[in-house]
Amino acid sequence: MNTRHLVDPELIPVLDQFPQIQLTTESLPMIRANSAAMRANIPVPEIPNLAVSEQHVPGPEGAPDVRILLYQPTDAAQPTAGLLWIHGGGYVSGDADDINGRIMASQLGCVVVSVDYRLAPETPHPGPVEDCYAALRWLHANAAELGVDTERLAIGGASAGGGLAAGLALLARDRGEVPLAFQLLIFPMLDDRTVTADPPHPYVGEFIWTADSNRFGWTSLLGHEPGGEGVSPYAAAARAEDLAGLPAAYISVGALDLFLEENMEYARRLIRAGVPTELHVYPGAFHGYQFVPTAQVTLTSMRDQMSALRRALKL
Repeated sequence: MNTRHLVDPELIPVLDQFPQIQLTTESLPMIRANSAAMRANIPVPEIPNLAVSEQHVPGPEGAPDVRILLYQPTDAAQPTAGLLWIHGGGYVSGDADDINGRIMASQLGCVVVSVDYRLAPETPHPGPVEDCYAALRWLHANAAELGVDTERLAIGGASAGGGLAAGLALLARDRGEVPLAFQLLIFPMLDDRTVTADPPHPYVGEFIWTADSNRFGWTSLLGHEPGGEGVSPYAAAARAEDLAGLPAAYISVGALDLFLEENMEYARRLIRAGVPTELHVYPGAFHGYQFVPTAQVTLTSMRDQMSALRRALKL
């Protein structure tokens, strides 16, 4: 496979800066450490109108408390909307210290809770999605104190975070405890069966997040080989048989992303189930293309997702 000629020219430099990573049980600790070091070296912009605090909220029954980062705009009209943000990392890496939460809270004027859910393979499904559900319940229960309107609650995430957000939307619908107004799914990791696609799509998944990485991520989350029978829809939202009654959705993905077809199919099924759904496919973009913040495709996609959040949450 060689799809480099299809990549947006503004995104090419990042491919030369990021060496292709082979995810294995042996390499995972080093990859986590390198990712943490990289995040630590990225300067966090000072946002004057934002109060940032770290809290630990009650976790799922029998599990540890869940660490969250709380972003509260100090100049937003109250009550405002609330967004539960779930970081990416293939289900096996990453943490709540995600610049996206700061950006959305500041630019939108909404309260954002970023969840530090437990990672696989140490904590396989259902641990990660249950951690996210515990944080969502806390946000809903403390909405009045946080200045949040419970009729304007959204969930969102990127990559594995988008997959967790989609599973969380199903879990919230089925438990009926927390009403959701919107789900923001940024190149979400939705379907373990993509690992076993035969033949695989010939023009996706060459860069950043490959088929091998995808197999490792899904195997870590599920605790067994992906693609077989009996996978919970709360782990892989594309497995859900019934999508009716879910909150309105926004899905975006790059045309060279391994998740392209599973994202497009999920959007089609949501629409078929009567769920208001907005789908964006960005040409020339591979998985994680937003690592290049100055590229036009990144600026366009960020504008589109912010616009969708503003409309959905009346911001």
